[in-house]
Amino acid sequence: MAFWLGLDVGTGGTRVLLIDETGHVRHACTAPHADMRMERPLWAEQDPENWWDASRQAIRGVLSQANVGGKDVRGVGLSGQMHGLVILDDSNQVIRPALIWCDQRSQPQVDWINQTAGKELVLRSIANPVLTGFTLPKLLWVRDNEPRLFEGVRRMLLPKDYIRFQLSGDYASDVSDASGTALFDVAQRRWSFELVDKLGLDRSILPRVCESSEITGAITPEAARETGLEAGTPVVAGAGDQAASAVGNGIVAPGVVSCTLGTSGVVFAHSQQPAYDVAGRVHTFCHAVPDAWHVMGVTQGAGLSLQWFRNQFASGVAYDGLTAEAAQAPAGSQGLYWLPYLMGERTPHLDPNARGALVGITPAHRRTHVIRAILEGVAFSLKDTFSIFDEMKVPVAQIRLGGGGARSLLWRQIQADVYDHEVELVTAEEGAAYGAAILAAVGAGQFASVDEACDAVIHVASRVKPDPAASALMQKNYATFRRLYPALREIH
Repeated sequence: MAFWLGLDVGTGGTRVLLIDETGHVRHACTAPHADMRMERPLWAEQDPENWWDASRQAIRGVLSQANVGGKDVRGVGLSGQMHGLVILDDSNQVIRPALIWCDQRSQPQVDWINQTAGKELVLRSIANPVLTGFTLPKLLWVRDNEPRLFEGVRRMLLPKDYIRFQLSGDYASDVSDASGTALFDVAQRRWSFELVDKLGLDRSILPRVCESSEITGAITPEAARETGLEAGTPVVAGAGDQAASAVGNGIVAPGVVSCTLGTSGVVFAHSQQPAYDVAGRVHTFCHAVPDAWHVMGVTQGAGLSLQWFRNQFASGVAYDGLTAEAAQAPAGSQGLYWLPYLMGERTPHLDPNARGALVGITPAHRRTHVIRAILEGVAFSLKDTFSIFDEMKVPVAQIRLGGGGARSLLWRQIQADVYDHEVELVTAEEGAAYGAAILAAVGAGQFASVDEACDAVIHVASRVKPDPAASALMQKNYATFRRLYPALREIH
């Protein structure tokens, strides 16, 4: 039997799975990463070498669990956290820890980009405003603060593409992941050398960019020895985690929208052409589907909010235990509100200095209310993107949930109530790693296109309808939620 392997470099760990010819997930294995380092406020770093250690462990683990030999794997697809900065020297060694997606230290560099290139050139070049979370300002932060290290930079890679380099020796990326660097011409699906040159950067550090199902290389003999894969197995370009997760959820046609709730939260809509928000509150990136794009809103501290609460106030309690507690509180948390801006915020505020807040505490509130308020606050923040989609006339006919947050029945119900819309789960709840495996199957010739693959293997497993009374309350509370950030903005 033939298998295709999908690998996703997440924030907390690397997940690897195998799918068969029908798209069924045969086995999956996750290897944890070391905790991200946050030595100062707004900083967030991880070691790329640790991602490679986890990738080798997870690949070997899934092959062993499935009792599958490397020769039976016909293709490898890659996905991973977006925006992370991996820089290599002329010996292909990592120069410094990666500044990852939620690192917010680079506002001075964002300001310099806008002053040097001008906002008009920036928008014309990359179709998005530059944000602190993107890769380019991180690179410039290294230039400005660690000049000796910057002098040694010979290659710039994104997290999944560092794993590609270890697997196949190729310097390559894909159009969806490259879209989040702030150096990529999204409309033309190529690097924006006009912006690169304007900022005085070296073009040669950038990897070549391919469409997501395009083969970029093959497993090397050395990587085969370290992972158990077969040398010569094709590796496809893959996609950034959000585009790959969208493929894994079948978001390959207008009207079908995904809401992925992991460490961050993302609302993702397919588009047949680049669709822009003039205020820059949502991102316009290339999709993993050729000649398609997507519009995406991001909540920085989605699952991170619940993780923070557990780590600080409920050590050792499983997430299922926390959501079981939250279920004891009524909808609306008796007027308690959570603003999930632990790492600044993107959509809709574009504010790296935004801060989390718990608002409306009274003596009547208990831990159950706090946990439920966190779940509701994250959903309110994600609803901000749906509100922008409505302004942009982006159609929303179906909402498919993904990520760890989708595994909680309570959080699914809360989202249905907050969005005032039925939500769905698909049969394979694997998100980005599953989408990466689908892309591998397309690249290896099992399917003629990404659309054909999704039609064949993705099916809706369950649906949750909004509760009319709870949803009415959530719409009222959402109006209050939207007033809180402006009221607290000047308090840092």
